[in-house]
Amino acid sequence: MKLLIRSMFVFTTLLITACSPVYRNHGYIPPAEDLALVQPGQTSRLELDSLIGRPTAEGLLQGSGWYYVGSRWRHYGPLQPQEISREVVAISFAPDGVVTNVERFGLEDGRVVVLSRRVTDSNVTSVGLIRQIVGNIGNFNPGSVLD
Repeated sequence: MKLLIRSMFVFTTLLITACSPVYRNHGYIPPAEDLALVQPGQTSRLELDSLIGRPTAEGLLQGSGWYYVGSRWRHYGPLQPQEISREVVAISFAPDGVVTNVERFGLEDGRVVVLSRRVTDSNVTSVGLIRQIVGNIGNFNPGSVLD
């Protein structure tokens, strides 16, 4: 009887701990105290690097902006992980490298972007490498090399 009670206790403990959520943080968002040091119109890109650190991502165009992205995910047992919070800090620059704006965006500001898969068709895919090499043997003209 004692063994049954102990095994039920162990089983219940394992069941409860297996179903507790696990939280994971991804990315980096500078603390609010550090962001308060960034003054639009005064802080340069070089100063920004030492004040709040390098960004998670940069804009594609030269000098377009720095983006700090942080998110928190909840993993709950066998269920699909769920993003419960996301924050993006976007810092934009003037052409001379001075900060012009600091913006914050949350998960509620996001939009779903549908990605389209565009693939360029190629006529090479239906013909293997060996077939291409062997097929070009008869097309070689030695006279065009000598001219």
